[in-house]
Amino acid sequence: MNNDINALLSKQPILLFDGECGFCNKSIQFFLKHEKKSTTKIRFAPLQSDAGILLRKYFEIADNTDSVIFIRNHAAYIKSCAALRLTGYMKGLWPLMTIFVIIPPFIRNVGYNYIAKRRMKWFGRVEQCALLQKEDKERFIAF
Repeated sequence: MNNDINALLSKQPILLFDGECGFCNKSIQFFLKHEKKSTTKIRFAPLQSDAGILLRKYFEIADNTDSVIFIRNHAAYIKSCAALRLTGYMKGLWPLMTIFVIIPPFIRNVGYNYIAKRRMKWFGRVEQCALLQKEDKERFIAF
């Protein structure tokens, strides 16, 4: 287990997402389309995967946490904290969103929780991830 977690942590930054969620699937596609070309490439893993489970255990994040999890510099961020930090890896005006980290998470997460609670109803479940280009497929952690 120690070797597995060390191997995973060496792949940071990592975004854990709900692999069954249509909204999460579309969000990953959106991110890949708007990602800065010069930044460190983010790796991805479904929360339900062995890698996702192992990382959640390592960072002591409850199994029932209804959130994306962004892991960077050996720290794990959830909910709006994760989403806002992710915008720093995007091109265009998206990185300006990081200014909202000055708002306390309990306030920011009201909106996050509203969407998270309804995402399956609005976007449904997916059986498999969308078709990705070869270089993007290699960034998904699977074990």
